Amino acid sequence: MYMRRPPIVIRPPSEAGNFLLQVTYGCSHNHCAFCATYSFTKFGRRPFDEIASEIEATARYNPNLRRVFLCDGDAMVLETEELVPILDLLNDNFPRLERVGIYANAQNMLAKTSAELELLSSKKLTLGYLGLESGNDEILASMRKGANGDEMVEAVRRAQAAGIDMSVIVLLGLGSYALSREHATDSASVASRMNPRYLSALTLMLLPKTALYQRHKRGEFEVMDSRSILQELRWFLAGLEVEGPCVFRTNHASNYLPVAGNLPEDKERMLAIIDRGLSDSSILRPESRRAL
Repeated sequence: MYMRRPPIVIRPPSEAGNFLLQVTYGCSHNHCAFCATYSFTKFGRRPFDEIASEIEATARYNPNLRRVFLCDGDAMVLETEELVPILDLLNDNFPRLERVGIYANAQNMLAKTSAELELLSSKKLTLGYLGLESGNDEILASMRKGANGDEMVEAVRRAQAAGIDMSVIVLLGLGSYALSREHATDSASVASRMNPRYLSALTLMLLPKTALYQRHKRGEFEVMDSRSILQELRWFLAGLEVEGPCVFRTNHASNYLPVAGNLPEDKERMLAIIDRGLSDSSILRPESRRAL
């Protein structure tokens, strides 16, 4: 059976090596000013018979598969009635299945009731990835994120109460120099209220074809240098007051300095690593090695 594939498939670093199952194409929102990931992919739902065929074919050669990620950009937009049969097939075909992960945004999480989220969790959809990007509502509006900080807090807390661990992403540099401090402190405040199971920081990289790139070309947005990004990261981490346990990472290729630890217990150790980077730029990743 012919199976349509998108030009590129994006998945979180932690899903490397897992079964990437295409259930939607593109992103239902697809308006973020900094993102060009799905600019060439029209949003759509993959036919169920194609999904079923791929699951069954995969199970024939890898029946012991343990982890699955549902692509594309926000597959949680599918109705619960669409997700449940997919999850049932995964559980039926992979008896050792441990978890299913999914990208989500606040809008499609809040569109589901707590009972629906609990149902999905019971079928092993137990990890969601959400791009907070910023806790500052002015920045979120400027970046056309489609939700404010309070809405994203509610989405994450509801998901985690239902048994879906959330991995939340903050994007350093999104407020440029003018709003750097506000971006860091407001993001720390919102992330603390979320109390996510996983939290990571990426660093903005401007991409052609995006609205933010065009603002930059017109002189309306300035890209921050590495030291300013590190200072912003320090403000963010210093302001975090999560209850934990929370795994914190800045190991993405876009970042200048990899930091890793568990919050709250490793906070001071990680701040010391950032301070070392602020005082010695030689330990930072050079621009030529940064990537998406």
